[in-house]
Amino acid sequence: MIHFFSNPSLAWWLLLLATIGETLWFIALKKWGGFELWPWNLIQYILVFINISLLSFVLKSLPAGTVYAFWTGASAIAIAILGMWFFGDPISIGRIVFIAVTVIGIVGLQLTS
Repeated sequence: MIHFFSNPSLAWWLLLLATIGETLWFIALKKWGGFELWPWNLIQYILVFINISLLSFVLKSLPAGTVYAFWTGASAIAIAILGMWFFGDPISIGRIVFIAVTVIGIVGLQLTS
């Protein structure tokens, strides 16, 4: 079973799922007041457990630097965009430019891996 998870093409899909989970965890953390409200607390713990589990499988077949850069960078981009859209975070040319630079960095790491 573990051998199944060491497939690099599957690893990218698992990494994408972990990134989505990380983004959902952070949105849940922001939306429902941190770790103060149950059952949202439980949902946040489950999301973190799933994210770490997925990352542990991904790290068996992809370079750690690429995995971490993609996971954190893509999550940060998604959270920044969702924050502007749902939570009224400020929108500025500078933020858009640096989001684009982050996307370029993630793509560059993926192309050189």
